[in-house]
Amino acid sequence: MSNNIVKPSILPGFMELNPTDQILFNKMMDIIRKNYEKFGFLPIDTPLIEKSEVLLAKGGGETEKQIYKVVKGNQDMSLRFDLTVPLARYVAQHYSELTFPYRRYHIGKVYRGERSQKGRFREFYQADIDVIGNNSLSIINDAEIPSVIYSTFKDLGFDRFTIRINNRKILSGFFNSLGIKDVYIVLRAVDKLEKLGRDKVKEELLENGFSLSQIESILGFMSIEGSNKEIIEKLKALNIENELFTEG
Repeated sequence: MSNNIVKPSILPGFMELNPTDQILFNKMMDIIRKNYEKFGFLPIDTPLIEKSEVLLAKGGGETEKQIYKVVKGNQDMSLRFDLTVPLARYVAQHYSELTFPYRRYHIGKVYRGERSQKGRFREFYQADIDVIGNNSLSIINDAEIPSVIYSTFKDLGFDRFTIRINNRKILSGFFNSLGIKDVYIVLRAVDKLEKLGRDKVKEELLENGFSLSQIESILGFMSIEGSNKEIIEKLKALNIENELFTEG
């Protein structure tokens, strides 16, 4: 009989709540769902485990180092690292069954095999809404998103908050001008700037193989701020010759 004593603990980067906090968390989720449904978004849920080839179709490369693999015979499976890639698979698989524009929401856990640290978990929730079009979408769908955010945050009890709006084409065009192909890795890193700070994001980008020159350009670009007019002037001053950037 073994005398080994197993210490009851969870893995770093994972979280569990006591009943009181779990009740509050569940109420928060109910408020989010209620608002998403009020605006006509329909719920879906996808498996926690997907084929690795599906999850890596978008990122590949460095993304593969950050996903949790599931070992089971010869099957190549992984835990989902976001809700966007499973959505793409879901729409492609059920395309003939869906009505477009397809409005869906998905609230669920995702997993990333990153180094655990403050404000950075390996298991966490995402609460996504997306509108999928068939060839084209009205700009009204974009204009509606701030309304969803405003309604949700007000119902959650926030009185003061800022909604920030960007154009993905500006970022993508800028990254293209730097010769960066794996844009997804960069976007995931810079998304943490406010939470982790410049040094931590710089460290993450270095770990992912980006040059110091690229990183300084990225961080400088992300520090641009001011009024809409000032931001546009600062972007123009970069003299970036990229069609996507100019269009954005």
